[in-house]
Amino acid sequence: MSDRQGALEQFYALLDDLSERIGGPKHLNSPNLAALAPHAGLYFFFEPGEQRPNGNPRVVRVGTHALTGTSGSSLWGRLRQHRGVLGGSNPGGGNHRGSIFRHHVGAALLNRRGDADLLRSWLGPKPSPDLRDRERVLEVEVSRRICAMPFLWLAVPNRADHTSDRGLLERNTIALLSALTGSPEGPHDAWLGLHAVAPKVRAAGLWNVNHVDDPFQEDALDLLAAYVKR
Repeated sequence: MSDRQGALEQFYALLDDLSERIGGPKHLNSPNLAALAPHAGLYFFFEPGEQRPNGNPRVVRVGTHALTGTSGSSLWGRLRQHRGVLGGSNPGGGNHRGSIFRHHVGAALLNRRGDADLLRSWLGPKPSPDLRDRERVLEVEVSRRICAMPFLWLAVPNRADHTSDRGLLERNTIALLSALTGSPEGPHDAWLGLHAVAPKVRAAGLWNVNHVDDPFQEDALDLLAAYVKR
């Protein structure tokens, strides 16, 4: 077994342990998540149809929230942006301009369909006035897709000096999983992300752009293990 494959096996074994400790994977439209979520931490998304060579689920996105203790953001606040809204005037919709995850997923859907006009509007800083309603419809579709993706969260709190290990863990986990840095476990041929507009999403096999070509430090897994065991 190569060192990289061994690191992947160790990573996924840690996620199995984490899943048991937090009561199994979550979905963004499940009740009471706001009360259950740790204030600060990381998240790991899986996606229906995306499997590792051994048949187990493959992580398709890793993320966190603000990396400074002086920020008022929280893990649930970030996850809620990815989820979208549950009520209001456009129930099930959301704002992809406030969530890069939603941005990538919606752009891939439009790119796969060849809908160039709506794609231009979706990628712009604000919707085209004549396409606003169609964007709202797509936001609902994006919400359904993301809410169908199970995920795990890991508490990684701030230290007393307002620093945290979230950035290090996020960076190294993404680097480990990225095909751009040599991961042997890439996406299925039908993975939606292969239609992403962002070249790094397609090349990495992840719904991530940042850190997909960073070097992987294997000792980061020891730190990850320490947080899982807490």
